[in-house]
Amino acid sequence: MALFTKHPLNKAILAAAFALAGCQSEPLRPIATAPHVDLQRFMGDWYVIGNIPTFLEKNACNAVESYRLDSDGSIATTFTYRADGCDSPEKVMHPRGFVVDRNTNASWGMQFIWPIKAEYKIVHVADDYSATIIGRRKRDYLWIMARTPVIPDAQYQHLLDIAVAQGYDASLVRKVPQHWPGR
Repeated sequence: MALFTKHPLNKAILAAAFALAGCQSEPLRPIATAPHVDLQRFMGDWYVIGNIPTFLEKNACNAVESYRLDSDGSIATTFTYRADGCDSPEKVMHPRGFVVDRNTNASWGMQFIWPIKAEYKIVHVADDYSATIIGRRKRDYLWIMARTPVIPDAQYQHLLDIAVAQGYDASLVRKVPQHWPGR
């Protein structure tokens, strides 16, 4: 080490390395999931009430995630949304979910393209399965969903508070417009 630090350039490299090491952020703590998810009760339609959107969902309206448990244990998923406002054409995606943690059923892999499975954590599910929060360890995406297209502000705030307690930044969460004439 003494020989390395004698040259001025090496001293600068070593100082920069120590400075950068000190600037590294702490690794994110694991995200907590719901203690248990009854897969049969979780299946069905979920309206996206709020999210930290993926690039596809930035201006989405009427976003709905629908799940169906298949006989092989995987989850057939249909995600519908209107990309650029409530009057734009509906877009549909069909990812497939795979339960990763069979003890809780709260940790899934969601496959949009083979062979990549995105992390999908059920952070919270209401006792009556009326609302849920889906997140990721990176805290880069979040979905607050409910069985109805509109929920009371107090319920939304409660769900947002749960997300914040998990390390999410509330300022990044946007409400997703849900406009369903005739429903």
